[in-house]
Amino acid sequence: MLNQTRKTEQELRTAGKLRNRFLSRMAPGESFLRLLDFMPDVAFFAKDSQFRLMCGNRRFVERFGLKSEDELVGLSDFDLFPARLAESFRHDDEEVLRTGQAKLNIVELFFTDQGVPDWFVTNKLPVKDRKGMVIGIMGLVHSYEGRKEVLKPYLQLDRAVAYIRQNFRRGVSVTELAEIVHLSPRQLHRKFVETFGSSPQAFVMKLKIQAACEALQIEGAQISEVARAVGFRDQSAFTQHFHKHMGLTPLKYLRRYRLVRG
Repeated sequence: MLNQTRKTEQELRTAGKLRNRFLSRMAPGESFLRLLDFMPDVAFFAKDSQFRLMCGNRRFVERFGLKSEDELVGLSDFDLFPARLAESFRHDDEEVLRTGQAKLNIVELFFTDQGVPDWFVTNKLPVKDRKGMVIGIMGLVHSYEGRKEVLKPYLQLDRAVAYIRQNFRRGVSVTELAEIVHLSPRQLHRKFVETFGSSPQAFVMKLKIQAACEALQIEGAQISEVARAVGFRDQSAFTQHFHKHMGLTPLKYLRRYRLVRG
């Protein structure tokens, strides 16, 4: 049985020095990160302050059809993902670099050919140098299905998530979701925040905006029609929420995307 006595300040400093000596003796090619190659449901990446990928585990590398990590180094999200996704990833990366704070439980949304969203849960942390300066970003990405094992205490939310996936365009109320999972609205709110880092309302809204981004990329898309399609009766409200999530208006997004496409 372990001794539960707390270490003194001196013992903590000694332990820190012991750890640092051990890590400093590791060969450059050796890293605990290699263990991540043996976690099939987890993708790991790290980027420098210019948002260039510096490393990735086996799952992350193979996801893009690359043969080795060396082929990944130096690429950016814009080299690997559609513009809309790359812009969203860059927005989060910039926040981590600027604040030096982690962004946890980011729900990244992807849409199937049937227009049904599937998503991944991402955690991003700053990478710091020996002086404590932020020099990059590192992250772990779990598929939502894989993440279920981690989220077992909150699995009763799974029915609510499935319901949101099918009905977010018409609008989903907290009361409606609470009844589905047999929780009070307050309990539902607390569990959503604990699990996804956002309220049910924010979760649904993010899904609406991501669906709008997908729709705006279709040739000939009209902003007013897209707004109605994702459940906004008021185009000004759509513009306000879109700008809040994406950092630019739907019109500017449309122009930027068409420019990229051209």
